[in-house]
Amino acid sequence: MKKTVNILRTLFIASVGIAVVVAALYELDILPSGVLADRPQDEFLCTIAMELVTIVFIPIALRLFKTKDVDRRLDEGDIKTFKTWSIVRILMITVPLLMNTLLYYIFMSTTFGYMALILLICLPFIYPATRK
Repeated sequence: MKKTVNILRTLFIASVGIAVVVAALYELDILPSGVLADRPQDEFLCTIAMELVTIVFIPIALRLFKTKDVDRRLDEGDIKTFKTWSIVRILMITVPLLMNTLLYYIFMSTTFGYMALILLICLPFIYPATRK
């Protein structure tokens, strides 16, 4: 179990680390900011898509282990199931976080920045820990 939790923590930290590195690259002007700022149609479509993904993924990720099927499998003590569902849960928060970070700097739209902040607030609730 300890090995599984360490793997999950590594995935968690690496995923957040990638988003931080992307933000640092844009903030240090290594990557150009606002390259698609003059394309409002593309920004609108990306905004709608990311709003839907963010709004849907947050409650699902936070309540994933409370669903009947997953809860039953976890009670059986299957480590593979725990690892699989934990990876899904982490990715449901960190992938939209990375996408919102990228889209914020590509379009320079605060909407994506706010969604990334909301996802950052959700991160402590999915941090991999052992039961005591």
